Amino acid sequence: MYKKLAIFACVATGVVMGQEMNADHRLRNSADVVKEMMGMPDKGVPQDLLNKAQCIVVIPGLKKAAFLVGGAYGRGFASCRKAERGWGSPAAMRIEGGSFGLQLGGQSTDVILLVMNQRGMDRLVSDKFTIGGDASAAAGPVGREAKADTDILMKAEILSYSRAQGLFAGISLEGATMRPDASENEKLYGHSISNREILVDGAKAPAGARAFMHELNRSSMHGGQAADRP
Repeated sequence: MYKKLAIFACVATGVVMGQEMNADHRLRNSADVVKEMMGMPDKGVPQDLLNKAQCIVVIPGLKKAAFLVGGAYGRGFASCRKAERGWGSPAAMRIEGGSFGLQLGGQSTDVILLVMNQRGMDRLVSDKFTIGGDASAAAGPVGREAKADTDILMKAEILSYSRAQGLFAGISLEGATMRPDASENEKLYGHSISNREILVDGAKAPAGARAFMHELNRSSMHGGQAADRP
């Protein structure tokens, strides 16, 4: 019985992965998520928190794995600030498992993670980390004027949000694991490259990342001057 379930899970995972979009398409979807995130003044991610975030992770279309209890699977991109240059090149990430505070049902939802400090950034370049375990996390507040003025927000390395049916809300991602998506990075950059080389060393952004970086820079006060650069 358990063997049959394991085989079914593997086949179902393969089907989900086989139906995925390519890297450029996922980057375009990520750009759309950022654009819509900042287009909701009363229900979006707070501007104050975005301005203070050191990095951001956008997972467009996180899917609930119906064959796993409480599990989910998604792929997306992280970007970190580069001082006067605004937001840097995107590094591919994948998220798996976890007991999600928001029940996804049979639909997918977009997920945004604000990485608030250097410790959180260090997680993005590690081999793997668990949200709520290795990295302290909290469901983020919603509303453009909300500020990080509570103990839980001040101490959290990561603030997490979801968007389903056009509305943003804080989401608990306790127990979910995140790791670099090496195969996606290779497809995007044309050669093997690590998340550290992209996020820390500042690898040159591929052409397909332009819209994503533009939306990040346009949406953030810190990167405003960089928004119109080619």
